[in-house]
Parts: sequence; C-alpha cells; structure tokens
Amino acid sequence: MKRLEIEKKLKKYLDKERYTHTLGVMYTAASLAMAHQADVEQAMYAGLLHDCAKCISNKEKLKICKKHKIAVSAVEKHSPFLLHAKIGVLYAKKIYKIDDPKILHAIQVHTTGAPKMNTLDKILFIADYIEPNRDKAPNLEHIRKLAFDDLDQTMLQILSDTLEYLEKKGGDIDPLTVETYKYFNKKIKKKEDNL
Repeated sequence: MKRLEIEKKLKKYLDKERYTHTLGVMYTAASLAMAHQADVEQAMYAGLLHDCAKCISNKEKLKICKKHKIAVSAVEKHSPFLLHAKIGVLYAKKIYKIDDPKILHAIQVHTTGAPKMNTLDKILFIADYIEPNRDKAPNLEHIRKLAFDDLDQTMLQILSDTLEYLEKKGGDIDPLTVETYKYFNKKIKKKEDNL
C-alpha cells in the first residue's frame, strides 16, 4: 500500500491528536534517517504505522491478542495500552500490507525498546519521543540535539528518563525496558572504555 493511501486510512482510524503525532513521528524519523544514513522510506513507513493500533480500547486489545495468539505479559495484562505495538505489527501486515521485516520489528519495539536494536528500531523509538508535538519530557531540548549526533547515547538518555519517570509515578515498568536500558548502558561504557 502506498504511503498516501495509508495516511488517508489512518486519518479515519486515529483521533486528531494521535494522527498529528503520527505525522510528526514520520517526518522526524525521516530526518533522523537522513542524518544517520539509514533508509528514509523505511523510516517514514515505520513512523506512519507505529501507532496504527493505538486508538483501540484496552478491552479490544486484549481480545485481539487472544484471537491472534499474541503473547501477553503480566505487565501488558495490567497495562493493555502497551499492546498497541504488538497489535500494530499485526495491523501493518494485514490491513496496510507491509511485509518488510525491519519496519515490522521497529513497530514492535517502539514502546519498550529491546537489546540489540538496529538503526531503524532506534530511529523510530527516538522519533516517537522527540517529534515536534511532544513537549512534556524532561531534557527534551538536549535529547533532540543529541538524536542527530549519537543514537545510542540518545537511547540511553530516553530510557533513563523514562524509567525515572515511571518509578516516580509508580507506573508499571516493562522488564524489557529495564533490559534495554542495561544493554545501552553497558554498550556505551564499553565504547568509552575503548577510547
């Protein structure tokens, strides 16, 4: 399916705010892809579809996972909004006819992160956090600047801020996010030790 067709379809399924955010992520992902010599087209598709399953009720999300045998962790059961990434992969394949494994993987890990993320994964994760309509996160100005310079450092900063925020708020923390934070922390320490 062509990008413009997907945009039209998404406009019907997403609320106005989510659609605006989606376009922001798509263009931010494209900019980051240019800055880091990644595939711009892939970045745009990943950005466009990352939240394609976001505006489904939590009850419906759990139903869809059951129907399609999508594994649901204890944290996801308690906070079903996290499932939009996994269901997003299903929708990207079935509704929007995306079969590029890199795009699908980026959508899958865009909320929790994952150890050993590839460049596209990191670009989508970061674009989702820094797109122009976002204004609540701490250190946003610094993170936006860093994103065009060093993806790994940016990942670490976002993960660190996110975990700190969730701990303060008492929100559910997905173990995968903690694992991802440890992975990037170790990776950057190793890089620094080798300098």
